[in-house]
Amino acid sequence: MAEVKLSIAGRQYSVACNDGEETRLLALGAMVDEKAREAGGGSAGLNETRSLLFSALLLADRLHDMTSGIPVVADSAPAAEKSSQVAEALEGLASRLENLALRLEN
Repeated sequence: MAEVKLSIAGRQYSVACNDGEETRLLALGAMVDEKAREAGGGSAGLNETRSLLFSALLLADRLHDMTSGIPVVADSAPAAEKSSQVAEALEGLASRLENLALRLEN
């Protein structure tokens, strides 16, 4: 069994994988890192869990668009502005999900 060290949003993670899967896992980790940084991971306003949640949501959104035949086009907005808008939208989504979870628990 192999072990790979991933850096995601400035945090280090050791992940075990099958021998021979190291390169693929590193590439996948790089994709998650990219989305974590896009979602504002590492910024003071997001804890580790929320940063990874937002990263997963961004990746799921992209995957959904790709499997639905929706063209994935680069946005013309500056990266900082786009990241801010994405972070705000995801923050609202996370709050709604947390409220829903609380209602379901009660």
